[in-house]
Amino acid sequence: MSHALVFRPLTPDLSADFLAVMGPSGACYGCWCTLFTMRPKARQATNADQRRQVMLDRIDAGPPPGLLMWHDGDPVGWMQIGPRALVPEWNNPRRSSTPLPDAPADDPGVWAITCFFLQSRVRGLGLSHTFVAAGLAHARENGARIVEASPMDRSKHSKSVGLFVGSTSVFEKAGFDTVARQKPNRPLMRKIL
Repeated sequence: MSHALVFRPLTPDLSADFLAVMGPSGACYGCWCTLFTMRPKARQATNADQRRQVMLDRIDAGPPPGLLMWHDGDPVGWMQIGPRALVPEWNNPRRSSTPLPDAPADDPGVWAITCFFLQSRVRGLGLSHTFVAAGLAHARENGARIVEASPMDRSKHSKSVGLFVGSTSVFEKAGFDTVARQKPNRPLMRKIL
């Protein structure tokens, strides 16, 4: 049975659909997709409602911080994708995603897929593969030359919330190559567009 999938950049007019995807708790323990955009101390000093507002302000300010996915007309998925410079905490030297010298974080042509969130009712359907393909098309259309990710090699459960970074196998199937392994279980992967 096929399902209609639609992907669109998250612009202010779609904020209500983003809120619907994330649910009342803001996905992933109230993160609201701020883990890689807020400094750790600032993030720890906020509650989930404040983090939601930080994200809504980011959406309003633009550029779109990622893509939304609709499945049979319902908003069900979110992917944070954009230039590396827009996710400063993803570029820290102590992370698995630390930038390499040939793809610096301040290069506007170097993009990153940092997070995914799919509502539990659509997890396990293989939608991540289509989502990554849509993300690559979005990046290419917006001037990216390189897209990087730092997914997880293994997870105890295929529907684990810990897979918010994506699964290595999904990125391998999309043509990403491992370019560094700065932490166990978390390769830095790259696709040249």
